[in-house]
Amino acid sequence: MEMAKRLVIIAGVIILVAAVVGGTIGSSRRLRRSVSVGGSVVDRPAEEIERDYNEAVTTISSSYAGEIDYEKATQAAVQGMLSTLDPHSMYFPYNEFRKLKEDQDSRFYGIGVTIVQHRDGVYIQSAVENTPAARLGLRYGDRILEVDGKDARDWPSEQVSKQVRGGRGEPVTIKVDRAGSEAPLYFTIVRESVPLPSIRDSYMIRPGTGYIGLTRGFQHTSDEELREALNKLKDQGMRQLVLDLRGNPGGLLDQAIEVSSEFLPRGQVVVSVRGRSEYSEPIVYKSSGTEPEDVPLVVLINRGTASASEIVAGAIQDHGRGLIVGETSFGKGLVQRVFQLPFNTGLTLTTARYYTPYGRSLQRDYSSGSLYDYIVRHDLDDAPPQPSSSPSGNVASPLAQTAPPPLAPSGPAVKTAAGRVFYGGGGITPDIEIKPVGFTPVRNRIAEAAFQFTRQLAAGLVPGLESYKVEKVLYGKNAKSVDYPISERVVEAFRNWVRADIQSSLTPAQLDEELEFVKLRLREEIITAAFSNDAGARVLLDADPQLLRALEALPDAKRLAETVRSGTSQS
Repeated sequence: MEMAKRLVIIAGVIILVAAVVGGTIGSSRRLRRSVSVGGSVVDRPAEEIERDYNEAVTTISSSYAGEIDYEKATQAAVQGMLSTLDPHSMYFPYNEFRKLKEDQDSRFYGIGVTIVQHRDGVYIQSAVENTPAARLGLRYGDRILEVDGKDARDWPSEQVSKQVRGGRGEPVTIKVDRAGSEAPLYFTIVRESVPLPSIRDSYMIRPGTGYIGLTRGFQHTSDEELREALNKLKDQGMRQLVLDLRGNPGGLLDQAIEVSSEFLPRGQVVVSVRGRSEYSEPIVYKSSGTEPEDVPLVVLINRGTASASEIVAGAIQDHGRGLIVGETSFGKGLVQRVFQLPFNTGLTLTTARYYTPYGRSLQRDYSSGSLYDYIVRHDLDDAPPQPSSSPSGNVASPLAQTAPPPLAPSGPAVKTAAGRVFYGGGGITPDIEIKPVGFTPVRNRIAEAAFQFTRQLAAGLVPGLESYKVEKVLYGKNAKSVDYPISERVVEAFRNWVRADIQSSLTPAQLDEELEFVKLRLREEIITAAFSNDAGARVLLDADPQLLRALEALPDAKRLAETVRSGTSQS
């Protein structure tokens, strides 16, 4: 009887999903083609395929020799069905679906820490201000040993995050190893609602120049956060802006439209959506801004810029509202709707495609190659390097690298504002291409060693550098040059520490060759320990070759916008 009940549940879920997929594919009631016995290719009716599936389930349930995990079988069946469609239609079991909804709501229930995977476990990088973890004193460098009595020393960071999250008001006990403490420390923390804002940071990066890092996805609060950040920066004298969308995985369509509307005149097309079902007739979304910002604008993108963030970048580029700097974006132009299934599971299903204001498709081809190649962008990894001009003036970074050439366009040429021509079918190609800081195996080892060394430094355990001990995190403070300077004494202490650290596998010659990178990583780590993760991120931005190039491009962005407003074309 119990098996029969489970079978009803699995059948109900599969029937519901099949109805969704059938409605998306079309009303012809024809599904995938199969090869007949004679070798000819024919279309089979959906009813016939459905009977095959039901017969297979019945046969397995009645005849399989072992125990059947029906929940696992359901997940595999649904995800297998979705994987035949495209890379972005996905099934979400209960816990993953709950996390998806939490992310869209811009908050979740947890303890309030950012964690990072290192060579021997998961460590706390920073506690978030005004969260349970910060109030109880969890800090930079605490290694997580146990979560609620479960050994977490070999867990990846994803598993630690999953175990630490939970219901609001529920306690979780964390056991940590802290540098300078003879015994492990235990913290019992009551989970609270933790903010998960879209904007990582916003501040005046230069006099008159604002920076906004909208890097954490497009959620329900994204435009509200952006408007607050813009108003704050204008009060501080902002006359031009760099909007950072690097690593932004996308999110809610309406928020991408609202964010674009902050910079585009009212009534300009932001994106069009074409597909089936509710998109059988193309839907054109236009800017709703009444008083858009007219400051010179540069948008930063990279290979992790996807979906909704590509919509924003594409709209800015098509209309000539600003310049795009960085790397070619991911190329996700498929629209997913979220469907909730029985028992609080769910799926995202592709229902349409995005197109930029002038008609470029954002979607990169996924018909050949593996899903792994599609996700990690081997097409760009394999591109040979080509010479490019270095940034002029005094903003050039010693860490900058040559950008790869753009991929051959796979879509038709599209003429946009000011007569500029772009191509669809491969994400957003930046106006100015430049690679980020490169991470070689040696630099990876330096970064790891810098963290392990700074863990001792911030605990006051490095002889002669006790003044670098961090007694308390000072949130909201911008690091000055006199705060925890990376002096020759610090560098020499790091050299000595590396010599004694067998696991680092670094030589003195390697440190000398990468001395500027060594100083940068040490500075980023100690500022993170002293002033929080956001302050540490600013240290890296100060030496970021893409950001430095974006700052240099602001005058050109201003000229482009003026050209578009005057109605002339670029030569």
